[in-house]
Amino acid sequence: MPTAIDGASLPSRSKLASLDKSHIHDRLPRLTPRKKAPPPQNPVPAPETVPLPPPVDLSHFSFHEPTRRILSPHDHELFKASPTYSLVLSFVFSLSEAAADKKISSIHDTRVPDILEKVSSVLSAVEETIDQCPPADQGGSRFGNSSFRDFFDAIASQSFSWHSLLGMQSPSAIAEVSTYLRNSFGNRARIDYGSGHELNFIIWLLCLNRLSILPPSTFRGLVLLTFPRYIKLMRKIQSTYYLEPAGSHGVWGLDDYHFLPFLFGASQLLHHPYITPLGIHNELILEGESGEYIYLDMVRETMASKSVKGLKWTQPMLDDISGAKSWEKVEQGMRRMFVKEVLGKLPVMQHFLFGSLVPATEGMSKEEEVGVAPEEKESEGGEVMIDQDEVKHVHRDDAWGDCCGIKIPSTVAAAQEAKKKGEEDGFRRIPFD
Repeated sequence: MPTAIDGASLPSRSKLASLDKSHIHDRLPRLTPRKKAPPPQNPVPAPETVPLPPPVDLSHFSFHEPTRRILSPHDHELFKASPTYSLVLSFVFSLSEAAADKKISSIHDTRVPDILEKVSSVLSAVEETIDQCPPADQGGSRFGNSSFRDFFDAIASQSFSWHSLLGMQSPSAIAEVSTYLRNSFGNRARIDYGSGHELNFIIWLLCLNRLSILPPSTFRGLVLLTFPRYIKLMRKIQSTYYLEPAGSHGVWGLDDYHFLPFLFGASQLLHHPYITPLGIHNELILEGESGEYIYLDMVRETMASKSVKGLKWTQPMLDDISGAKSWEKVEQGMRRMFVKEVLGKLPVMQHFLFGSLVPATEGMSKEEEVGVAPEEKESEGGEVMIDQDEVKHVHRDDAWGDCCGIKIPSTVAAAQEAKKKGEEDGFRRIPFD
Protein backbone atom coordinates (compact mmCIF):
# COMPACT_ATOMS: atom_id res chain seq x y z
CA MET A 1 0.00 0.00 0.00
CA PRO A 2 1.58 3.39 -0.97
CA THR A 3 2.41 5.79 1.78
CA ALA A 4 2.23 9.57 1.93
CA ILE A 5 5.98 9.75 2.08
CA ASP A 6 8.06 8.06 -0.52
CA GLY A 7 10.62 6.00 1.30
CA ALA A 8 13.03 6.16 -1.62
CA SER A 9 13.40 9.86 -1.09
CA LEU A 10 14.69 9.42 2.47
CA PRO A 11 18.49 9.26 2.88
CA SER A 12 19.95 6.01 4.11
CA ARG A 13 21.77 5.67 7.41
CA SER A 14 25.07 5.48 5.69
CA LYS A 15 24.45 8.73 3.87
CA LEU A 16 23.39 10.43 7.12
CA ALA A 17 26.56 9.25 8.77
CA SER A 18 28.66 10.59 5.95
CA LEU A 19 27.20 14.11 6.21
CA ASP A 20 29.57 16.69 7.58
CA LYS A 21 28.50 17.53 11.10
CA SER A 22 29.78 21.07 10.74
CA HIS A 23 27.65 21.40 7.62
CA ILE A 24 24.54 20.46 9.63
CA HIS A 25 25.52 22.92 12.34
CA ASP A 26 25.62 25.72 9.79
CA ARG A 27 22.13 24.91 8.62
CA LEU A 28 20.55 24.81 12.10
CA PRO A 29 19.13 28.10 13.45
CA ARG A 30 21.17 29.53 16.25
CA LEU A 31 19.60 29.57 19.69
CA THR A 32 20.22 32.80 21.56
CA PRO A 33 19.06 33.36 25.14
CA ARG A 34 16.28 35.85 25.56
CA LYS A 35 17.39 39.09 27.14
CA LYS A 36 15.31 40.39 29.99
CA ALA A 37 13.62 43.62 29.04
CA PRO A 38 15.22 46.55 30.86
CA PRO A 39 12.99 48.20 33.47
CA PRO A 40 11.28 51.38 32.32
CA GLN A 41 13.38 54.45 32.96
CA ASN A 42 11.92 57.61 34.45
CA PRO A 43 12.28 60.24 31.73
CA VAL A 44 12.43 62.98 34.37
CA PRO A 45 15.94 63.22 35.84
CA ALA A 46 16.26 63.49 39.61
CA PRO A 47 16.80 67.13 40.65
CA GLU A 48 20.36 67.88 41.63
CA THR A 49 21.53 69.92 44.59
CA VAL A 50 22.71 73.35 43.56
CA PRO A 51 25.12 75.26 45.83
CA LEU A 52 23.47 77.24 48.60
CA PRO A 53 24.08 80.99 48.21
CA PRO A 54 25.87 82.84 51.04
CA PRO A 55 23.86 84.50 53.85
CA VAL A 56 22.40 87.95 53.25
CA ASP A 57 24.30 91.14 54.00
CA LEU A 58 22.40 92.79 56.85
CA SER A 59 24.21 96.14 56.65
CA HIS A 60 21.53 97.56 54.33
CA PHE A 61 18.62 95.18 54.73
CA SER A 62 14.93 95.89 55.28
CA PHE A 63 12.67 93.24 56.81
CA HIS A 64 8.93 92.97 56.26
CA GLU A 65 6.23 90.52 57.36
CA PRO A 66 5.67 87.69 54.86
CA THR A 67 2.53 87.57 52.72
CA ARG A 68 1.16 85.35 49.97
CA ARG A 69 2.22 86.22 46.46
CA ILE A 70 1.23 83.08 44.50
CA LEU A 71 -2.37 84.01 43.77
CA SER A 72 -2.72 82.72 40.21
CA PRO A 73 -1.21 80.09 37.90
CA HIS A 74 0.89 82.86 36.34
CA ASP A 75 2.33 83.75 39.75
CA HIS A 76 3.16 80.09 40.27
CA GLU A 77 5.08 79.92 36.99
CA LEU A 78 7.01 83.06 37.92
CA PHE A 79 7.93 81.48 41.24
CA LYS A 80 9.20 78.26 39.60
CA ALA A 81 11.56 80.34 37.44
CA SER A 82 12.78 82.52 40.33
CA PRO A 83 15.94 82.48 42.47
CA THR A 84 13.77 81.79 45.53
CA TYR A 85 12.62 78.50 43.98
CA SER A 86 16.26 77.46 43.54
CA LEU A 87 17.04 78.64 47.07
CA VAL A 88 14.33 76.43 48.59
CA LEU A 89 15.41 73.40 46.54
CA SER A 90 19.05 73.96 47.43
CA PHE A 91 18.32 74.19 51.16
CA VAL A 92 16.03 71.15 51.30
CA PHE A 93 18.36 68.94 49.26
CA SER A 94 21.40 70.15 51.21
CA LEU A 95 19.67 69.11 54.43
CA SER A 96 18.87 65.72 52.91
CA GLU A 97 22.46 65.13 51.77
CA ALA A 98 23.79 66.10 55.19
CA ALA A 99 21.95 63.11 56.68
CA ALA A 100 23.04 60.57 54.04
CA ASP A 101 23.93 57.19 55.60
CA LYS A 102 23.64 58.62 59.13
CA LYS A 103 21.69 57.16 62.04
CA ILE A 104 19.86 59.51 64.37
CA SER A 105 22.13 58.43 67.22
CA SER A 106 25.21 59.45 65.21
CA ILE A 107 24.48 63.11 66.06
CA HIS A 108 25.72 62.37 69.56
CA ASP A 109 29.11 61.16 68.28
CA THR A 110 30.17 64.78 68.17
CA ARG A 111 29.28 67.80 70.27
CA VAL A 112 25.85 69.19 69.43
CA PRO A 113 26.15 72.91 68.56
CA ASP A 114 24.68 75.25 71.18
CA ILE A 115 22.34 76.83 68.63
CA LEU A 116 20.66 73.47 68.01
CA GLU A 117 20.08 73.12 71.73
CA LYS A 118 18.44 76.57 71.67
CA VAL A 119 16.23 75.58 68.71
CA SER A 120 15.20 72.46 70.63
CA SER A 121 14.36 74.62 73.64
CA VAL A 122 12.01 76.67 71.42
CA LEU A 123 10.20 73.49 70.36
CA SER A 124 10.02 72.43 74.01
CA ALA A 125 8.44 75.78 74.86
CA VAL A 126 5.87 75.20 72.11
CA GLU A 127 5.06 71.81 73.62
CA GLU A 128 4.57 73.41 77.03
CA THR A 129 2.10 75.80 75.42
CA ILE A 130 -0.06 72.82 74.46
CA ASP A 131 -0.51 72.01 78.15
CA GLN A 132 -1.53 75.63 78.79
CA CYS A 133 -4.26 75.42 76.10
CA PRO A 134 -6.14 72.15 76.72
CA PRO A 135 -8.59 71.01 74.04
CA ALA A 136 -12.25 71.91 74.43
CA ASP A 137 -14.83 69.19 74.87
CA GLN A 138 -16.55 68.78 71.52
CA GLY A 139 -18.84 65.88 72.22
CA GLY A 140 -17.05 63.17 70.29
CA SER A 141 -16.51 65.20 67.13
CA ARG A 142 -13.46 64.14 65.16
CA PHE A 143 -12.99 67.48 63.42
CA GLY A 144 -10.58 70.27 64.38
CA ASN A 145 -10.75 71.44 68.00
CA SER A 146 -11.36 75.16 68.40
CA SER A 147 -8.82 75.40 71.24
CA PHE A 148 -6.13 75.17 68.59
CA ARG A 149 -6.75 78.87 67.92
CA ASP A 150 -5.90 79.66 71.54
CA PHE A 151 -2.71 77.62 71.16
CA PHE A 152 -1.87 79.46 67.92
CA ASP A 153 -2.38 82.88 69.54
CA ALA A 154 -0.29 81.88 72.57
CA ILE A 155 2.59 80.96 70.25
CA ALA A 156 2.35 84.32 68.50
CA SER A 157 2.50 86.16 71.82
CA GLN A 158 5.69 84.38 72.89
CA SER A 159 7.57 84.53 69.58
CA PHE A 160 9.66 87.58 70.43
CA SER A 161 11.20 86.02 73.55
CA TRP A 162 11.83 82.71 71.78
CA HIS A 163 13.65 84.36 68.88
CA SER A 164 15.60 86.57 71.25
CA LEU A 165 16.91 83.32 72.73
CA LEU A 166 18.26 82.49 69.26
CA GLY A 167 20.23 85.74 69.16
CA MET A 168 17.78 87.88 67.20
CA GLN A 169 17.19 91.42 68.47
CA SER A 170 15.55 93.34 65.61
CA PRO A 171 11.74 93.49 66.10
CA SER A 172 11.18 93.66 62.34
CA ALA A 173 13.41 90.62 61.76
CA ILE A 174 11.59 88.66 64.48
CA ALA A 175 8.20 89.67 63.04
CA GLU A 176 9.23 88.25 59.66
CA VAL A 177 10.90 85.05 60.81
CA SER A 178 8.34 84.19 63.52
CA THR A 179 5.55 84.21 60.91
CA TYR A 180 6.99 81.01 59.45
CA LEU A 181 7.34 79.37 62.86
CA ARG A 182 3.76 79.87 63.99
CA ASN A 183 2.41 78.83 60.58
CA SER A 184 4.43 75.63 60.72
CA PHE A 185 1.98 74.16 63.26
CA GLY A 186 -1.16 74.44 61.12
CA ASN A 187 -3.73 76.94 59.89
CA ARG A 188 -5.49 78.94 62.58
CA ALA A 189 -8.76 79.43 60.71
CA ARG A 190 -9.18 75.98 59.13
CA ILE A 191 -7.51 74.02 61.97
CA ASP A 192 -5.72 71.81 59.48
CA TYR A 193 -2.17 70.76 58.69
CA GLY A 194 -0.39 69.56 55.55
CA SER A 195 2.86 69.55 53.60
CA GLY A 196 2.64 73.34 53.14
CA HIS A 197 2.78 73.89 56.90
CA GLU A 198 5.66 71.43 57.14
CA LEU A 199 7.39 73.49 54.47
CA ASN A 200 6.90 76.60 56.64
CA PHE A 201 9.05 74.95 59.32
CA ILE A 202 11.79 74.36 56.76
CA ILE A 203 11.52 77.98 55.61
CA TRP A 204 11.86 79.08 59.25
CA LEU A 205 15.13 77.17 59.41
CA LEU A 206 16.11 78.64 56.04
CA CYS A 207 15.54 82.16 57.36
CA LEU A 208 17.79 81.42 60.33
CA ASN A 209 20.38 80.18 57.85
CA ARG A 210 20.08 83.38 55.80
CA LEU A 211 20.77 85.31 59.02
CA SER A 212 23.93 83.21 59.70
CA ILE A 213 22.32 81.69 62.80
CA LEU A 214 22.24 78.15 61.33
CA PRO A 215 25.38 77.64 59.21
CA PRO A 216 25.86 74.54 57.00
CA SER A 217 27.78 72.87 59.83
CA THR A 218 24.45 72.48 61.66
CA PHE A 219 22.61 70.82 58.77
CA ARG A 220 23.18 67.24 59.88
CA GLY A 221 21.92 68.10 63.35
CA LEU A 222 18.88 69.87 61.91
CA VAL A 223 17.82 66.66 60.12
CA LEU A 224 18.77 64.13 62.80
CA LEU A 225 17.88 66.12 65.94
CA THR A 226 15.68 69.13 65.21
CA PHE A 227 13.42 67.72 62.51
CA PRO A 228 12.49 64.49 64.39
CA ARG A 229 11.77 66.69 67.43
CA TYR A 230 9.43 68.78 65.27
CA ILE A 231 7.66 65.68 63.90
CA LYS A 232 7.17 64.36 67.43
CA LEU A 233 5.77 67.74 68.49
CA MET A 234 3.40 67.78 65.51
CA ARG A 235 2.05 64.36 66.43
CA LYS A 236 1.14 65.70 69.85
CA ILE A 237 -0.52 68.79 68.33
CA GLN A 238 -2.40 66.65 65.80
CA SER A 239 -3.68 64.25 68.44
CA THR A 240 -4.55 67.04 70.91
CA TYR A 241 -6.40 69.39 68.57
CA TYR A 242 -7.52 66.88 65.90
CA LEU A 243 -5.91 68.84 63.08
CA GLU A 244 -7.57 67.91 59.81
CA PRO A 245 -5.37 66.78 56.91
CA ALA A 246 -5.01 69.78 54.61
CA GLY A 247 -6.03 68.73 51.13
CA SER A 248 -5.50 65.04 51.91
CA HIS A 249 -6.63 62.48 49.35
CA GLY A 250 -6.68 59.70 51.93
CA VAL A 251 -4.73 56.65 50.85
CA TRP A 252 -3.47 58.32 47.66
CA GLY A 253 -0.51 59.91 49.41
CA LEU A 254 2.54 59.01 51.44
CA ASP A 255 1.05 60.27 54.69
CA ASP A 256 -2.00 62.26 55.79
CA TYR A 257 0.17 65.12 57.02
CA HIS A 258 3.87 64.89 56.12
CA PHE A 259 6.20 64.50 53.15
CA LEU A 260 9.76 65.60 53.99
CA PRO A 261 10.43 62.83 56.57
CA PHE A 262 10.33 60.36 53.68
CA LEU A 263 12.91 62.34 51.68
CA PHE A 264 15.24 62.79 54.64
CA GLY A 265 14.64 59.21 55.76
CA ALA A 266 15.45 57.75 52.34
CA SER A 267 18.73 59.67 52.40
CA GLN A 268 19.58 58.14 55.78
CA LEU A 269 19.13 54.64 54.34
CA LEU A 270 20.90 55.38 51.05
CA HIS A 271 23.55 52.63 51.28
CA HIS A 272 22.31 50.59 54.22
CA PRO A 273 23.95 47.12 54.26
CA TYR A 274 20.81 45.08 55.00
CA ILE A 275 17.66 47.21 55.24
CA THR A 276 16.09 47.33 51.77
CA PRO A 277 12.95 49.23 50.69
CA LEU A 278 10.98 46.00 51.18
CA GLY A 279 12.09 46.07 54.82
CA ILE A 280 9.22 48.40 55.69
CA HIS A 281 6.96 45.30 55.67
CA ASN A 282 9.11 43.56 58.29
CA GLU A 283 7.72 44.30 61.74
CA LEU A 284 10.98 43.31 63.44
CA ILE A 285 12.90 45.86 61.38
CA LEU A 286 10.33 48.55 62.11
CA GLU A 287 10.42 47.79 65.81
CA GLY A 288 14.19 47.59 66.06
CA GLU A 289 15.30 50.36 63.70
CA SER A 290 12.54 52.99 63.68
CA GLY A 291 14.30 54.87 66.45
CA GLU A 292 17.31 55.38 64.19
CA TYR A 293 15.72 56.03 60.80
CA ILE A 294 13.06 58.66 60.08
CA TYR A 295 11.57 56.76 57.12
CA LEU A 296 10.94 53.63 59.20
CA ASP A 297 9.52 55.69 62.05
CA MET A 298 7.04 57.33 59.67
CA VAL A 299 5.94 53.96 58.28
CA ARG A 300 5.50 52.54 61.77
CA GLU A 301 3.50 55.56 62.92
CA THR A 302 1.34 55.47 59.78
CA MET A 303 0.53 51.80 60.29
CA ALA A 304 -0.25 52.36 63.98
CA SER A 305 -2.72 55.15 63.19
CA LYS A 306 -4.80 53.05 60.79
CA SER A 307 -7.59 50.68 61.76
CA VAL A 308 -6.92 48.44 58.75
CA LYS A 309 -3.76 46.34 58.68
CA GLY A 310 -1.58 46.46 55.59
CA LEU A 311 0.06 49.28 53.67
CA LYS A 312 -1.45 48.05 50.41
CA TRP A 313 -4.86 49.04 51.79
CA THR A 314 -4.04 52.19 53.71
CA GLN A 315 -1.00 53.69 51.94
CA PRO A 316 -0.67 51.96 48.54
CA MET A 317 1.87 54.53 47.36
CA LEU A 318 4.25 53.56 50.16
CA ASP A 319 3.56 49.94 49.32
CA ASP A 320 4.46 50.52 45.66
CA ILE A 321 7.64 52.41 46.54
CA SER A 322 8.80 49.48 48.67
CA GLY A 323 9.27 47.53 45.43
CA ALA A 324 12.16 49.78 44.37
CA LYS A 325 15.50 48.00 43.94
CA SER A 326 17.48 50.39 46.13
CA TRP A 327 17.19 53.35 48.44
CA GLU A 328 18.95 55.41 45.78
CA LYS A 329 15.90 54.92 43.57
CA VAL A 330 13.60 55.84 46.46
CA GLU A 331 15.60 58.96 47.29
CA GLN A 332 15.62 60.11 43.67
CA GLY A 333 11.88 59.53 43.48
CA MET A 334 11.33 61.58 46.63
CA ARG A 335 13.26 64.45 45.11
CA ARG A 336 11.08 64.34 42.01
CA MET A 337 7.97 64.14 44.15
CA PHE A 338 8.98 67.16 46.24
CA VAL A 339 9.44 69.20 43.08
CA LYS A 340 6.20 68.00 41.48
CA GLU A 341 3.82 67.42 44.37
CA VAL A 342 4.88 70.17 46.79
CA LEU A 343 6.60 73.05 45.02
CA GLY A 344 4.84 72.22 41.76
CA LYS A 345 1.27 72.17 43.10
CA LEU A 346 -0.68 75.43 43.15
CA PRO A 347 -3.06 74.25 45.93
CA VAL A 348 -0.01 73.87 48.19
CA MET A 349 2.06 76.82 47.05
CA GLN A 350 -0.79 79.34 47.05
CA HIS A 351 -0.30 79.41 50.83
CA PHE A 352 3.47 79.98 50.59
CA LEU A 353 4.66 83.16 52.30
CA PHE A 354 7.22 85.56 50.86
CA GLY A 355 9.17 88.11 52.88
CA SER A 356 12.56 89.75 52.47
CA LEU A 357 14.69 86.71 53.30
CA VAL A 358 12.63 84.49 50.98
CA PRO A 359 11.57 87.12 48.43
CA ALA A 360 8.96 87.07 45.70
CA THR A 361 10.02 87.83 42.16
CA GLU A 362 8.99 90.81 40.07
CA GLY A 363 5.51 90.62 38.58
CA MET A 364 3.87 88.40 41.22
CA SER A 365 0.50 89.47 42.62
CA LYS A 366 0.00 91.06 46.03
CA GLU A 367 -2.79 90.30 48.49
CA GLU A 368 -3.77 93.92 49.05
CA GLU A 369 -3.82 94.72 45.34
CA VAL A 370 -6.19 91.90 44.38
CA GLY A 371 -8.34 91.92 47.51
CA VAL A 372 -7.32 88.59 49.03
CA ALA A 373 -7.45 88.21 52.83
CA PRO A 374 -4.19 87.37 54.65
CA GLU A 375 -3.39 83.69 54.99
CA GLU A 376 -4.15 83.51 58.73
CA LYS A 377 -7.60 85.09 58.26
CA GLU A 378 -8.82 83.30 55.13
CA SER A 379 -11.08 80.31 55.70
CA GLU A 380 -11.81 79.23 52.12
CA GLY A 381 -8.47 77.65 51.40
CA GLY A 382 -9.16 77.15 47.70
CA GLU A 383 -7.28 78.22 44.63
CA VAL A 384 -7.71 81.73 43.33
CA MET A 385 -7.51 83.16 39.86
CA ILE A 386 -7.13 86.78 38.88
CA ASP A 387 -9.43 87.71 36.01
CA GLN A 388 -9.55 91.36 34.98
CA ASP A 389 -8.59 92.58 38.44
CA GLU A 390 -11.18 90.33 40.07
CA VAL A 391 -10.27 87.45 42.32
CA LYS A 392 -12.33 84.34 41.73
CA HIS A 393 -12.30 80.95 43.37
CA VAL A 394 -11.65 78.10 40.97
CA HIS A 395 -12.44 74.43 41.38
CA ARG A 396 -9.71 71.97 40.60
CA ASP A 397 -10.42 69.31 38.00
CA ASP A 398 -7.77 66.87 39.22
CA ALA A 399 -8.92 66.33 42.80
CA TRP A 400 -11.87 65.39 44.97
CA GLY A 401 -12.97 68.94 45.60
CA ASP A 402 -11.14 69.48 48.88
CA CYS A 403 -9.79 72.71 47.43
CA CYS A 404 -13.12 74.14 48.56
CA GLY A 405 -12.42 73.44 52.20
CA ILE A 406 -14.37 70.17 52.57
CA LYS A 407 -13.53 68.95 56.04
CA ILE A 408 -11.65 65.65 56.34
CA PRO A 409 -11.50 64.15 59.85
CA SER A 410 -8.15 62.70 60.78
CA THR A 411 -7.48 59.05 61.61
CA VAL A 412 -5.62 60.35 64.68
CA ALA A 413 -8.86 61.92 65.93
CA ALA A 414 -10.74 58.68 65.34
CA ALA A 415 -8.18 56.75 67.38
CA GLN A 416 -8.29 59.27 70.23
CA GLU A 417 -12.09 59.20 70.37
CA ALA A 418 -12.04 55.41 70.41
CA LYS A 419 -9.70 55.48 73.42
CA LYS A 420 -12.01 57.90 75.23
CA LYS A 421 -14.87 55.45 74.74
CA GLY A 422 -12.78 52.58 76.06
CA GLU A 423 -12.89 50.71 72.80
CA GLU A 424 -10.21 48.09 72.31
CA ASP A 425 -7.54 48.73 69.75
CA GLY A 426 -7.69 46.37 66.83
CA PHE A 427 -7.73 46.05 63.09
CA ARG A 428 -10.87 45.92 60.99
CA ARG A 429 -11.30 43.33 58.31
CA ILE A 430 -11.32 44.34 54.69
CA PRO A 431 -14.86 43.41 53.56
CA PHE A 432 -13.76 42.04 50.20
CA ASP A 433 -10.57 40.31 51.29
